[in-house]
Amino acid sequence: MAAASAMFKILSRSSSGCTRTLRPETDAFCFVALRLYSTRRSCDRRNLYARISPLGDPECTVVPVLNQWIEEGRNIKDFELRRIVRDLRTCRRYRQALEVSEWMCSKGLFSLTTRDFAIQLDLIGQVRGLDSAEKYFGSVSNQKEIGKLYGALLNCYVREGLIDKSLAHMQKMKEMGLASSPLCYNDIMCLYLNTGQADKVPNVLSEMKENGVLPDNFSYRICISSYGARSDVISMENVLKEMEGQTHISMDWTTYSMVAGFFIKAGMHDKAMNYLRKCEDKVDEDALGFNHLISHYTNLGHKNEVMRLWALLKKGKKQLNRDYITMLGSLVKLELLEEAENLVMEWESSCQCYDFRVPNVVLIGYSQKGLIEKAEKMLRNIIVNGMIPSPNSWGIIASGYLEKQNLEKAFECMKEALAVKGQNKVWRPKPNVLSSILRWLSENRRYEEMKEFMSSLKTVPSMDEKLNNALDELLEIMANDDGISKDELEVK
Repeated sequence: MAAASAMFKILSRSSSGCTRTLRPETDAFCFVALRLYSTRRSCDRRNLYARISPLGDPECTVVPVLNQWIEEGRNIKDFELRRIVRDLRTCRRYRQALEVSEWMCSKGLFSLTTRDFAIQLDLIGQVRGLDSAEKYFGSVSNQKEIGKLYGALLNCYVREGLIDKSLAHMQKMKEMGLASSPLCYNDIMCLYLNTGQADKVPNVLSEMKENGVLPDNFSYRICISSYGARSDVISMENVLKEMEGQTHISMDWTTYSMVAGFFIKAGMHDKAMNYLRKCEDKVDEDALGFNHLISHYTNLGHKNEVMRLWALLKKGKKQLNRDYITMLGSLVKLELLEEAENLVMEWESSCQCYDFRVPNVVLIGYSQKGLIEKAEKMLRNIIVNGMIPSPNSWGIIASGYLEKQNLEKAFECMKEALAVKGQNKVWRPKPNVLSSILRWLSENRRYEEMKEFMSSLKTVPSMDEKLNNALDELLEIMANDDGISKDELEVK
């Protein structure tokens, strides 16, 4: 059938629009702050952030919450709002962070600092784009300590990978005497690292020192990462030794973790072990540091070290879902699936905020090992216990059945995913799974089910225009196929 042969091409073509763009804050040298949920979270509604935090849907506005807080006659401090902005930015809830920032500025309740304006400029660039950021920059350019505003605009240019604009703006900052902190040089090094010009990073570090600007921890880490990215471990280690010799630098676990990671990648495991020991010496009780150590020892295949570090982590503060996700990922990679499922049950017995990202790690592990029936059984047991799964969970099972060429089960699981699509409004079905299911339905002339399935797909909030157009194009092809009426297949 014409439709059957064309279907895969259409939907596969649409998947090219889903490629994730690399951004500076998510590259190898940056440690991305995940959206974290404690397994024992208290929701004290007397705390303003406790009211804002549950509004995780990026489309939800936080302004009514802020206004209600004032209407209730409650006090609000400027430092509290600044902390909320910071935490929302950390969680990548940029639109909501901007709302809080603009609300804070519009109310006239506080004395605003240049840092407040700089953060707002950066958020505008994140949410509304460069044109809006440049316009805002012009409107507040008469503020004191203008360097922070110039630096914020530079960060916007770097984030978008605009080399010429970034370098021109940096040159203007130098001419105005505003390039006196490591932040702007760090931005330029990030720019080079993220645009495939890692070889230019060391020159920026040298220029920085020649201009009397002391590199900070991040400056050295970017340079270390630039050598690591090119597998130049000798130069990487030389920069590390220079960093260790600086009296103004306080060495932390982050740098040693990064260096260990590059040695693991280079297959130099003895060297990696040396830096992992240094990393552990600096970790103290930092749970994130333990997460990195666990991941590194997993990559080295050292099960005993992974278990030892997990035991140490559990002796400290209460574990976050992030910690369980890291450990589960390690157990799956080490092929300890039974231990992983037991850990999920341990997590379930203590959690008050059920985050399906945790069991999803094990579902993926079972799927990758071809144990898709076991994965489905695990998910259905979770549902029996009263939890509503995310569509991602059913999507994992559908992909697993597709790998085993069981299209009937893949179809059933995708229908289950669509039934709970409201649990994750940014979920987007995988185009290869959709194309395979639609082709299978078409080849088996199950047109009524196909029409219902496509109709359900069009109600997914995150379905972009390309995929919707692909579905429409598919209808056109099928309408021209032998014996099929377009009216019969039209999706309302």
